[in-house]
Amino acid sequence: MMDDRILIVEGITDKKQINKILKDPVEILCTHGTLGIERMEELILDNNLDHRPVFILVDEDYSGNKLRKQLSAELPHAEQIYIDKTFREVAATPEPELARVLLKHRFNIKPIYLI
Repeated sequence: MMDDRILIVEGITDKKQINKILKDPVEILCTHGTLGIERMEELILDNNLDHRPVFILVDEDYSGNKLRKQLSAELPHAEQIYIDKTFREVAATPEPELARVLLKHRFNIKPIYLI
């Protein structure tokens, strides 16, 4: 059964990397970078984000931080997930490290990644 949580990431590579690690299916939205006002409203309404547990996991770079600020302003209830700044990109973060940060936010991880 799909849980009600939704994870917001920047790109399709991030989504694939996270899906590989997660044990249970979680809806993952890709923003493909920063969002315009209309696109943001569409994203929120189409996915009922005001009424769901939302998690934001974006790159630790200028555009990722800009997107995080934008999403946080629109979705103040969203939980922030941070990767280590040394990896910069979600897709470049080693799987065990990504598994660790997701586990900290109560996501179910495939045991193989819990080293």
